[in-house]
Amino acid sequence: MAKNTAARIVSRQVSARGIRTHYLEGGEGPTLILLHSGEFGGCAEITWQFNLDALSRNFHVIAPDFLGYGRTEKLFSFEDMWAKRVRHIADFLLAIGVQNGHFIGNSMGGTMLLAVAAMPECPWPIDRMAVVSGGGKIPNNDAREFMNGYDCSLAYMRGMVQRLLVNKAYHSDEAYIERRYRASLIPGAWECTAAARFKSPGRVASEFRTEPDYSQIPFRTLIVAGAQDNLREPNYADAFVGQIPNAELFTMQNAGHFAQIDDPVTFNAKVQQFLST
Repeated sequence: MAKNTAARIVSRQVSARGIRTHYLEGGEGPTLILLHSGEFGGCAEITWQFNLDALSRNFHVIAPDFLGYGRTEKLFSFEDMWAKRVRHIADFLLAIGVQNGHFIGNSMGGTMLLAVAAMPECPWPIDRMAVVSGGGKIPNNDAREFMNGYDCSLAYMRGMVQRLLVNKAYHSDEAYIERRYRASLIPGAWECTAAARFKSPGRVASEFRTEPDYSQIPFRTLIVAGAQDNLREPNYADAFVGQIPNAELFTMQNAGHFAQIDDPVTFNAKVQQFLST
């Protein structure tokens, strides 16, 4: 299993329009923004643990914790949390002076990245982007139902790891499971993650939650899919990748929903090649 050797990466905090925002930063070169996944315990240091060091060798890496996740403030709005998270990232990038950058998003972060990129007036300064297990139809299958039922126990977190990752080395890595478990217990983290599922049947979708028109994405795009992703239908990306004018699909055979964790060596090499050529 890959080791976390992100010695170049430092933990920082900044106020983004009054919101205390935590992020990881390191490296030199073109700016690269990493957007994490949205499972219980999800945060920048968990999603990108095995990628930060490698990517920071060639890029100026910035990995924020979304609003309500990790060590960013635990705020939630039932008006439209999706829109608030989109605006929070825009405010965060403005606060730290990012005017242009490449983006990589995983799961929730990837789905949000595609939706934002398709907007007529994109609020994020995107150059190129890579999406890992994001976008397209999100099925309500058994694995996803299990993920949504997290009871804050170590045993349940072990079951989540088994469904998210196909690399069996993680299934028996008690230190790794414990790290995810501890991240899920940060005060307010469970509430902010769970609250997203409480929606009125009569609620009208905002501009951020309508089905994106992928044909309007003007940015060069890499879609990374795990061939053994339990949270997705087989070959799910085939249904939308062709709609993006300048996109390519890279399927990782020995990976699940978190391809960047299952096989970080292959993932790191591919995204660096994509972003650099």
